[in-house]
Amino acid sequence: MDFELSEDQRAIAEMADGLFVDHCHDDYMRQWDVSGEPMMAPLWALCIETGLQALAIPEEHGGSGLGMTELMLVLQAQGKALAQVPLWRHQLAAATLARFAASEHAHWIARAASGAALLSLSLDGLNNALGIELQAQPMAEGWSLSGRVAALSLGDQAAAALLVVQAEGQPRLVLLDLSAPQIKRIPAVLTHGEAVTDLHIDGLTVDSAALLPSDAVAWLELRSVAALAALQLGSSEEQIRRTVAYVSERRQFERSIGSFQAVQMSMADTHIAVEALRTALWQLAYRIDADLPAPSEALATAWLACEAGHRIGHAAQHVHGGIGVDLTYPIHRFLYWSRGLSLALGGSAANLERLGDWLNDNDKLGWKYDLQEHQAL
Repeated sequence: MDFELSEDQRAIAEMADGLFVDHCHDDYMRQWDVSGEPMMAPLWALCIETGLQALAIPEEHGGSGLGMTELMLVLQAQGKALAQVPLWRHQLAAATLARFAASEHAHWIARAASGAALLSLSLDGLNNALGIELQAQPMAEGWSLSGRVAALSLGDQAAAALLVVQAEGQPRLVLLDLSAPQIKRIPAVLTHGEAVTDLHIDGLTVDSAALLPSDAVAWLELRSVAALAALQLGSSEEQIRRTVAYVSERRQFERSIGSFQAVQMSMADTHIAVEALRTALWQLAYRIDADLPAPSEALATAWLACEAGHRIGHAAQHVHGGIGVDLTYPIHRFLYWSRGLSLALGGSAANLERLGDWLNDNDKLGWKYDLQEHQAL
C-alpha cells in the first residue's frame, strides 16, 4: 500500500503553506486583530488568483475537480497560519449545489468557482442544543421559511448560503439568496475573529428547487467534519511547534523548562493527541474520496478534533504561564481558534453520544467490511 502523497498533492500543500505563512506572520496578525475587517480580503484575492477557492468544485463548473485529500492539505496550511478566509464553506457549498441542486441554480456554482460571488453554509442546527430553528412550510408555489439561523459565517459578505431547515419532520438543505428583503441580518464577531451574522427570516418564499434532496445533508456533513478537523490539525501542529520552541528557550533554575519531566510529559500528550487526529482525518478523507460510507469515521474524527483542540490548547497555555494570556503574544490566538473549531464541530460530548448511538445500531466495524468477501458476514 502506498501512503505517500502524489507529486501534485505535495505541490498544492507547499504552495498553500507558503501563501498562508508568508501572509499571516505575527506582525500582520497583530494588525488584523484591531483592523475590524470581516475577512482577510487581500489574502482571499490571492486564493482566487491561485485557484485555492475552487479546488473541490467540479471541473464542468469551472473548478479544479479535486478531492477531499487536496482540500484537507490546503486547510491544514490555513489552520497553521490562522488565516481568516472562507475556503471550505465557499467551495463545499458550491460542490454540494453541483451534486444536488437543480440546473436553475447552476449560476451560483459558476460564480463561486470564478470568485465573483461568495457562498457560505451553516450546519450548526444539527448540533445545536436548540435544534433546527429555521422551519419550512410547503406552499403551492414552493416553501415558506421562517425562523432563525445563528452565527452564519460571513453572512453579511456572502451572496448566498446553504442552511439547514426543518421540512416535514426532517433536516434538509435550502439555498438562500441572502439579499432577500425578508432576511434581517445582525452581524457579530466570534472570539477567534471570525465574522458571523444571525439571520432572522420571516415569511420568505423559495421555489421547490431551492430545497435540496434529503441525502445532501449527510453528504455535506461528512465533508464539513473533515474540513474543520483539517483546520484543527493545522492549528494544533503549529501550536505544538511554537510551544516546544518556547519551552526549549525559557529558562528557570538555570535550566530550560523543557527539560522538566512534567513539561515533557505534557508535550508528549499533545503529540499523541495530534497524531491520533491525523490518522483519523486521513482515513476519513480517503473514504470520502473513494466514495465509501464514513458515518462512524466522521463522528470519531470530530470527537478527536474536539479533544485535541482542548488538550493541546490548554497544555500550551499552561506551559507558557502568564505570557500565554498576554494578547501581545501570539499563542492566545491558537487557543481561541481551537475552541472555536471545537464548537463548530458540535463539541466532544455531543459527538461521542452520536458515535455511541451509531455503535449501538451497527455491529460491523472496520474497513474490512467494505470488501466484497465480507459482505455476507
